[in-house]
Amino acid sequence: MPESVYKILSQAAYAAMKTDGRFAGSADDLRDGFIHLSADHQLEGTLAKHFAGQDRLVLLALDPERLGPSLKWEPSRGGALFPHLYAPLDLAAVLWAQKLTLGEGGRHVLPEGMLA
Repeated sequence: MPESVYKILSQAAYAAMKTDGRFAGSADDLRDGFIHLSADHQLEGTLAKHFAGQDRLVLLALDPERLGPSLKWEPSRGGALFPHLYAPLDLAAVLWAQKLTLGEGGRHVLPEGMLA
């Protein structure tokens, strides 16, 4: 199991999560019946496909062990296995949160030490 899995949220959704203690999901998550997450090597593709040019985003690193058995790895984009959470995302699972900035060409800049 990886050390972390990741969720990308708007800053407003993250602020609400901190107040509520959990995140029930975005419109896409609620439609699909699970919270969409990414592994580290999937972040660039997720950002480009679903968040291109958007600012005011936050990247959350999540502890897979704290997510428990509700975390499933399932085929998604291109048949690759993606982490999906079949429960609300509890604030206690967040290892760290960092605002994402837009760099050259409108691409998001990932935190130092992560794939970019």
